Amino acid sequence: MYHPRLISASAVARVADSSSCRAIDWIILRIAKKSRADVFAITYSRTAALIIRLALATHASMIAKLSFVILFIYGSFHWNSLGLSPVILIPGDGGSQLEAKLNKTSVVHYICAKVSADYFNIWLNLELLVPFVIDCWVDNLRLEYDNVTRTTRSPPGVDVRIPGWGLPEPVEWLDPSHDKAGAYFNTISDMLVSIGYVRNVSLRGAPYDFRRAPNENGEFFVKLKALVEETYNMNNQSAVTLMVHSMGGSMAMHFLRSQPQAWKKRYVRRMVSLSTPWGGAVKALKAFAIGDDLGSLVLRQSVLRAEQVTCPSLAWLLPSRALWPSTEVLVQTDKFNYTIDDFQKLFIDMGLPNAWEMRKDTERFSGDLTAPDVEVHCIYGYNISTVERLKYKPGTWLDGTPTLVGGDGDGTVNLRSLRVCERWAKLSRNGGATVKSLPLRGAEHLKILHDPRVLDYVRTLLAQP
Repeated sequence: MYHPRLISASAVARVADSSSCRAIDWIILRIAKKSRADVFAITYSRTAALIIRLALATHASMIAKLSFVILFIYGSFHWNSLGLSPVILIPGDGGSQLEAKLNKTSVVHYICAKVSADYFNIWLNLELLVPFVIDCWVDNLRLEYDNVTRTTRSPPGVDVRIPGWGLPEPVEWLDPSHDKAGAYFNTISDMLVSIGYVRNVSLRGAPYDFRRAPNENGEFFVKLKALVEETYNMNNQSAVTLMVHSMGGSMAMHFLRSQPQAWKKRYVRRMVSLSTPWGGAVKALKAFAIGDDLGSLVLRQSVLRAEQVTCPSLAWLLPSRALWPSTEVLVQTDKFNYTIDDFQKLFIDMGLPNAWEMRKDTERFSGDLTAPDVEVHCIYGYNISTVERLKYKPGTWLDGTPTLVGGDGDGTVNLRSLRVCERWAKLSRNGGATVKSLPLRGAEHLKILHDPRVLDYVRTLLAQP
């Protein structure tokens, strides 16, 4: 009896080149392309074509030959739908590359450029964050608030754009040179590729202007819906997994709550949330007060504060009334103790009246903590000191440096905010969809993206249909 392992290499070559079987190859490739299958499906189809041709060239019975044909054509049609859920990466605050083009008439420092020939990388660009040069960076990236339109704009002569829509690279690496300091979703992406995902096909990216809140990101949500549908169709109508980090989870929540349930049921398989500040964080209040050094030992938070306090997204990330009671002191001084009810007075006392205006513009988004009505996997860290209150020494005022009173959280987001997703599971308020939480001891807010425990969980989860 003929054994397939006894087929010689020359016989395979003759069959592969046989003009009499080219029609089979053409038909299967047309199937793969028409179903918009990914490169794995096309490779699979080519392999299937060769196996079918080998079967036809052997002494197999007609039934066996027909079975081969049906089996592999069926596999070509259903490669993706029986396989992996395509992934869209949605980054958090500071998680997208930004590019700028300059045509300014004045600058804040003589070393600052007034004009650029083309767009250049402004975030993350470590060369722009060195002393003195950082003043130019702050002036170019800051936003100006318009109290009439309730919107922000770049300074005159500065145009900022977000490169690489739909591509994962701009959210994998914040620095286009792939400097390790700008590593972001890269570790998760590499893991996904190792289990069969293909960049730009079944692994996509959704970068956006993280300086702005949902009220100014309407175009992003329109494009995100189109990207979800496009990715769904590119992968043989397989529902999409939204992989979100930090503020990206809040953006995704707003997006999902805006979609009809029928649309979500068809297009969204699940949301995997990493360190989402569902109800804001006190660290945003700290950034308004003294700035945030982004975890760097060389950057001065007071310098970065000049840019940070102009961002509506920072106002959006302030503590939510749904989680912080009006009796809890958030900023303590010997003259006045500020609670969540005193933000207007606080920002005026800080000399930041626009911060209060941006808070009013965005509070409606932070106050809505209703479930997204899709399957949620909520992963977050705890047991790391996280600022809960700003305490100014007696005799000092809001222009001084407070002591940061810590509580539990992931180093950036307070535990009470990270755990909001668990409410949906306990109260069955997620439209019947599954809610699973994975608290990870010691998983820091940003480092969680590279945590082996997260990689193992996501790998196992996404290996499922």
